[in-house]
Amino acid sequence: MISVAQSDIEKFDRDGFVVIEDLFTPADLKNFGDAVDSAVRDRVGDDSRLIGEKSLYEQSFQQCMNLWEDNPNVRALTFHQEMGELAASLLGAETLRIWHDQALYKEPGGRETDPHQDWPLWPMGPARQITAWIPFDGSTLDGGATGYSPGSHRLGLAKFSDITREIRDEPYPFFDHSEMANLVWVEAPVGSVVFHHSLTVHQAKANTTDQIRRVYCVIYFEDGCVRSRPFWHQSLDRQGIEDGQPIRGPVTPIVWPRPPGDFPGPPIGLGTPPKTGFRN
Repeated sequence: MISVAQSDIEKFDRDGFVVIEDLFTPADLKNFGDAVDSAVRDRVGDDSRLIGEKSLYEQSFQQCMNLWEDNPNVRALTFHQEMGELAASLLGAETLRIWHDQALYKEPGGRETDPHQDWPLWPMGPARQITAWIPFDGSTLDGGATGYSPGSHRLGLAKFSDITREIRDEPYPFFDHSEMANLVWVEAPVGSVVFHHSLTVHQAKANTTDQIRRVYCVIYFEDGCVRSRPFWHQSLDRQGIEDGQPIRGPVTPIVWPRPPGDFPGPPIGLGTPPKTGFRN
């Protein structure tokens, strides 16, 4: 059982990200990786487009959200109690709900992920969210490792960077040079998890290897967050949550704490999550 060290909490508070090593064993990674691979194939296995034929956003990664709904074998990872407890300790929250899980599989030749903060893409407030970023094979600089701007979460909201846009008029139009110059690139060891705050500026390198960068994320938010903006998001609109209402329901169930082996079933009668990305 891994418990978060006070030094890790202090690092997360200071920098907005922290690496927790040896959370998963090789057997864990094999089982969870196989489950997510299968779930991703179910979502995008019929997509035969070459990387250059995809949108710029899709060239950064294959994004498949809410895989816990589709695949029972993924639920043990999405609702992993030790990982959830670590996330809660780092964020300083008593109860966490799931915003969504997602596979971010960066294909060979996949472009860099543009620098951004997560929170502006999520219409909820306050900014009390934390992401667990799990590289099944570890991460390397040439294989799509992520860099984080230390302390950027303390600066509040930078200029909104919509990484789903198709126009790239300048390389980094939304962040100043000081924010991008001090990125700390994290080559995460196999078995580790990188946690980052929703306001931490980050980006990922291109994948110049011949292997898929297999990353899975669980995005947690503190129970009590409310819908703060009207734009569409599947985690909210499928549940009919209006502006100002608490975000609670079967699409965003409590993820921690839960009894061991207690996994929620998929939402009934609320439609299905997007096949890939945000709306397609």
